Amino acid sequence: MPTALIWGASGGIGRALTQQLRHDEWTVGAVSRHPDDLAALTEFRYTADAANAFAVQQAVYNAAQELPAVDLWIYAAGDILASPVAAMTPDVWARILDANLTGAYLATHHSLPLLAERAHLIYIGAYSEKLRLPGLAAYAVAKAGLEAFAATLAKEQRKLRVTVVRPGAVDTPLWEKMPLRLPRTATTPDALAQRIVDAYHAGVEGVLDL
Repeated sequence: MPTALIWGASGGIGRALTQQLRHDEWTVGAVSRHPDDLAALTEFRYTADAANAFAVQQAVYNAAQELPAVDLWIYAAGDILASPVAAMTPDVWARILDANLTGAYLATHHSLPLLAERAHLIYIGAYSEKLRLPGLAAYAVAKAGLEAFAATLAKEQRKLRVTVVRPGAVDTPLWEKMPLRLPRTATTPDALAQRIVDAYHAGVEGVLDL
């Protein structure tokens, strides 16, 4: 039975991934700020704010006591807040970069010892070049930085597969914070989760636009 570890597992995409993988009979470790929300999905639940280095380290330590080597590792945590640069406070800037970029580094850094030799790391990105819109400076910068981080990591950890998935609009609560209407063509978290699992089985690496 393969093993997955999902960061941000209580969010719309993270929860859908947890459900899909459990349906496919994976062992799934779920990391979240609200792990009790996932009690019906998996017994392997860990508490962490991905931006808190100590909490991330503790979650990884706890996962290491219970999980086999991780075959699929997914960073689905994230946050967004629309604010023009002139009005954006340093705290807001830091919060958005922490959730989308620094958290990805912390979770990756501490998780590497948990991974199977040919493990696949998947990061949920975004079309950052399409997000260079008024109010989205922090989010666009964080997602662009995530791609650069993943590309560099892939060169350092050549035995691992590394993928950034760039979905289009996804119907999750995150869109309630966006200064844009949800397009009618938006996909569901469940449909996206299935496509991400399919990409894992296909061995897709690099940037994947969905």
